[in-house]
Amino acid sequence: MFEISDETLQLIKNACRGKKHLKLTVGYLIDNNSVIKIYNENGELHSSQTYHYEIGSITKTFTSSLLSKYVSENKVSLNDSIQKYVEGLKKDEYYPTLLRLATHSSGYSQTLPLNNREYLSIILGLMIGGGDLSKTNPLQMDLNKMKMLIEKSKVKDKDYSWKYSNFGMSLIGDVLGSVSGRGYWDTMNEFLQNELGLKDTYLGTSNNNLPGYDRKNNDCGNWKWDKDNLLSPAGAISSTADDLLKYAKINMDEDKPYLSLCHKKHGNGDKKHDMGLGWQLLKKNNHVIFHGGGTGCFSSFLGIDKEKKVASVVLANYRLGGNADEKIGMSLLESLQRSKDI
Repeated sequence: MFEISDETLQLIKNACRGKKHLKLTVGYLIDNNSVIKIYNENGELHSSQTYHYEIGSITKTFTSSLLSKYVSENKVSLNDSIQKYVEGLKKDEYYPTLLRLATHSSGYSQTLPLNNREYLSIILGLMIGGGDLSKTNPLQMDLNKMKMLIEKSKVKDKDYSWKYSNFGMSLIGDVLGSVSGRGYWDTMNEFLQNELGLKDTYLGTSNNNLPGYDRKNNDCGNWKWDKDNLLSPAGAISSTADDLLKYAKINMDEDKPYLSLCHKKHGNGDKKHDMGLGWQLLKKNNHVIFHGGGTGCFSSFLGIDKEKKVASVVLANYRLGGNADEKIGMSLLESLQRSKDI
C-alpha cells in the first residue's frame, strides 16, 4: 500500500509552519483509488470534510480543454487568428493564433493586462504578504480594455520565446464564449458540470469557499470574479481536491478523446518544460503534465503521469512561499511513480 514519503511529509511540515488557519489538502490517485489528506500547522487532520479552494491558473487547463473540444468539433482551428472572432479589430494587422496563445508563444508581455508599475506592485505584494492585493482581485478587464490592449500590443507573425500570459489565455476564453454564443462564463460552467461531471468545480467563489489568509495570518476572504471580467479564463475557477483528481483521471484515461490534443507537445517552454495546450509538459518526460496556480491567498498544483496512471494535487488557503505547492506535488508524484516501478 502506498504511503507518502518522509521527504514529502517534511515539505508539508515546512509549508504548514506558522500558518494558524491553514487547511492544506494533499491528494493522490493510484490504481484508480484516490486518497485525500488534510494538514494544518499541528500535523494531519482526521477530517472527512471537503474544502473548496480558489485554484488560480489551473483554470487555464480547463480553458484549453474546452478549446480542444471545439477544435474536435470543427468549431475553431488552432491556426485561426483571434481577428476572426473579436469584432472591430483593425484590418491589415497581424493578430496571434489560438495555438500561439495556448502555448504562451504569442509575444504578449507577461505583465498584461497590467502596466509594468502595476505588475511590479503585485509581485512585491506577493513577496511581502498582506495589503490590498490579498483581498482585492487586481486582474480586471472588460471588452473595451481587451480590444485596446490587443491593438496596442503589436506582435509579429512568429513563434516568440515562452512568456507566460494571463492575457493570452483570456483571449482564448473570449473566443470560446463568442463561438458558443453564450459567453465564456456560462459555457465553461456547463462544460465543468455536464461534460466533465465535476459538481464542485465552478467559476468564481461561493459560500462553500474557504477564506484565504496572508502571511500575517489575516483573513483575506476570496478574490471576486464575475461574468464581465474577461480575465476569468486565466484564473477564476474554484474546486476541490476530489474533483481535481477526477479531472486528472479523465485526462489520463482520455475518456474525452479530444483531451489528447492538450497533452501533445505544441511548443517550447523553459529549460524544464515543453508546452501542450495550456498544460506544461515535463521536458524529461512528456507523459507528465502539470500546472500550478495562485491567487491572492491561495496556492494550487495538479500533476499527472499519464503513462503510469498516477496524479497528485496540492491545495492551500495561503499563498505558499518558495513554490512549496509545486515542490510538494512533484515530490509526491515522483514517489507515486517509483511505487509503480516496484
